[in-house]
Amino acid sequence: MHLARFPRVRLAHLPTALERMPRLSEELGVDLWIKRDDCTGMSSGGNKTRKLEFLMAEAQEMGADLVMTQGATQSNHARQTAAFAARLGMDCHILLEDRTRSNDPNYNGSGNVFLNFLHGATAEKHPGGTDMAALMEERAEEERAKGRTVYVIPGGGSNATGALGYAACAMELVGQADAMGLKIDRIVHATGSSGTQAGLVAGLKAINAQIPLLGIGTRAPQPKQEQMVYDLAVKTVEKLGCPGIVAREDVMANTDYVGEGYGLPTPGTIAAIELFARLEGILLDPVYSGKGADGLIDLARKGTFEGETVVFLHTGGSVGLFGYNNAFDYDTPAIAAE
Repeated sequence: MHLARFPRVRLAHLPTALERMPRLSEELGVDLWIKRDDCTGMSSGGNKTRKLEFLMAEAQEMGADLVMTQGATQSNHARQTAAFAARLGMDCHILLEDRTRSNDPNYNGSGNVFLNFLHGATAEKHPGGTDMAALMEERAEEERAKGRTVYVIPGGGSNATGALGYAACAMELVGQADAMGLKIDRIVHATGSSGTQAGLVAGLKAINAQIPLLGIGTRAPQPKQEQMVYDLAVKTVEKLGCPGIVAREDVMANTDYVGEGYGLPTPGTIAAIELFARLEGILLDPVYSGKGADGLIDLARKGTFEGETVVFLHTGGSVGLFGYNNAFDYDTPAIAAE
C-alpha cells in the first residue's frame, strides 16, 4: 500500500498520539487506549482532517477556486473543510441540513457554525430530508455557469479519495503499536457517513493487521450502515490497487446507541462525555465520539471486551459541545468578580 502515489496536502498534525487511559481502564476493567484523532490540527482537529488532505489535494490539482460541501448544522466536516479552504486560498460554500429541528440559538449559531463563518465560508440551510447531494450538484452547476471551478466534496468527505486518509491511519496506528510492543485486540470508533470506517477496514486489510474493527453507529440502522461501509471499503481497496481483499464480514457496526436519531444525544451519550472528561480530561462531542464512547463503555461493562486491549479512535468534534450545552442537566455556575 503505497499512498505517496496519491496527491496529498500535508496539513494534519501527524502522527496523533496513541495513549493509555488508565483511570477509565480501572473504572471499566478493560485495558483501554485512545488514538487522539481529535488532535489532528486544522481548526481544532478531528477525523475529517485526514480525509481532507487527499480531497483538497485533488481540488488543487483541478485548479478549483471554490470548494463546496454539505452536512448537518453542527457538521465537524464543514468546519474543517472551511479551514482547509482558508489555508489554501479557496472559497468555501456549505449547504447545511437541519436534521434535529432545534431552535436553540447556541446550536444554530455557536460551535461549528460560528467557526464556519470565522474561516470565511458562506452557508445556506435546508430542512431535514432534503436531497442534499442533488442540491449541492445544482448549486455547483450554478457556480460553474458563472465561470467558477468548483470541487464538490460529499458529506463527511466520504468517498474513496477521502477514505485514503484512514487507510493511512491504519498503517500509522499499527506502526505505533508495533513500536510500543502493544498487541491490539480490537479498535472501536464512531461511524456515520462511512468514510472513516471504510478507510480503516481497507487499510487494516491491506496490511493484513488482523485486528477486528467495530463501528458504533450514529445515524443509520445496522444493515444500511454496514452496507454503506462495505461498499465504500470495496471502492477504496480498488483505488489502492488491491481489489477483492475486503469481505462483508470485515465490516461490523453496532447501532444500538443511535437513540432518537442523528445529532440527538442520548442519556448514555451525555454520561459518556462526562466520564471521559472527569476521568481522563478528554473532550468528546454529542454527535459522533460521544455515542461511540457510550457504546464502548456499555459493551465493556457487559463483558464484551473481557481480557482484551481495546483502542478507541477519537474522531474529534469537541467544538460541537458549545452548540449542545443545554443537553447537559446542570447550569454552569457563575463566578462573581471579587
